[in-house]
Amino acid sequence: MSEKALVGSAIIGQSGGPSAVINASAYGVIKTALESKNITTVYGAYHGIVGVLNDQLMIMDEEDPKELEKLLYTPSSALGSCRYKIADPDEDDTDYKRILEVFRKHNVRYFFYNGGNDSMDTCNKISRYCAKVGYECRVIGVPKTIDNDLYGTDHCPGFASAAKYIATSIMEVSRDSQVYSTGMITIVECMGRHAGWLTAAAALAGLKGDGPDLIYLPERSFDMDQFIADVKRVYEEKGDCLVAVSEGIHYADGSFVSEAKTSGTDGFGHAQLGGLAARLASVIKAALNVKVRGIELSLLQRCASHCASATDIEESFQSGKRAVEAALSGITGKMVGFRCQRDENGYQCSYELFNLADVANTEKKVPLEWITPDGNHVTDDFIRYCLPLIQGETRQSKVDGLPDFVHLRRVFAK
Repeated sequence: MSEKALVGSAIIGQSGGPSAVINASAYGVIKTALESKNITTVYGAYHGIVGVLNDQLMIMDEEDPKELEKLLYTPSSALGSCRYKIADPDEDDTDYKRILEVFRKHNVRYFFYNGGNDSMDTCNKISRYCAKVGYECRVIGVPKTIDNDLYGTDHCPGFASAAKYIATSIMEVSRDSQVYSTGMITIVECMGRHAGWLTAAAALAGLKGDGPDLIYLPERSFDMDQFIADVKRVYEEKGDCLVAVSEGIHYADGSFVSEAKTSGTDGFGHAQLGGLAARLASVIKAALNVKVRGIELSLLQRCASHCASATDIEESFQSGKRAVEAALSGITGKMVGFRCQRDENGYQCSYELFNLADVANTEKKVPLEWITPDGNHVTDDFIRYCLPLIQGETRQSKVDGLPDFVHLRRVFAK
């Protein structure tokens, strides 16, 4: 680790699926970098690493500081995102030579990448390559994923706000599904390919008496016959049934239950899922001959900034801020993460650096002991883990009754 002052420009890029607070992390990077005397110019990579490869860099110094502040409460990826997987530099260094060419052109000495598992893999590869060729550039990963599946960190920026939206939506759907004298079975599909954190968050609604009766996560193999039996039992007991299910639930052989499992893959080769709620609703309708409704929350889970957690916003901003501070102190090849305590003194979050090599492409799943023995709900341990994260309300400003989102000038470097 170098301790000398490193003077040069910085790039912040965003990658993968966005969230309600990913821009709060970007703002943490941008604001802190703009205030540093050692960072000469702050660039935003237009559409992540693809923007670097295409030499499409937005000059953040040219943006209005008041407008930039709106990033805290604006959803999606304001700098543009991508799903582009770069090769291992030891196998194909074509992209890396181009990245280095762009870095040299703009004297980029600080690189911050804001994303999930695959983004941390990109960070790690760039960090390794820069070290290999002797180009001093400090690379720090800024975590983001509503899936909450990054290794090491207690939780991920973006998860809490999505969890809050899901729990709130479940409460609202619960009330709506019980208004008629004729009972109904409602199946709500939540995001989560291999990790069930988001779907588990539906259980928070149970604290207010409006939670799901059944919850199914991809951490446990799915049995269709048992599912039908579970739903039938609850419906006969209550006259209605509310189910939350992860899009990535799978059978014992690993095949996805979702009927859309073959619809294609994203840029990283992951199966694009969807249509599960409709499929399960059809199965239940045929088996029980009752009124059934399938609801797919889809993108609403990750862009609902109106329902963001203030805790999530603050921690997301801090993750970006501390990434810059770490790089300025001479650190590289790390990701900012959280260490948290939940005890009689309440909730406390501290910030820690994790090795990119450890984080890259490693998924953190819901502990099996947090899933009930019968596999159709979660335990109080999950509630105690998740509840502190959704606290606090957004201070998002509105104009004419609508959110006042950021509008960047997008002045590109030449």
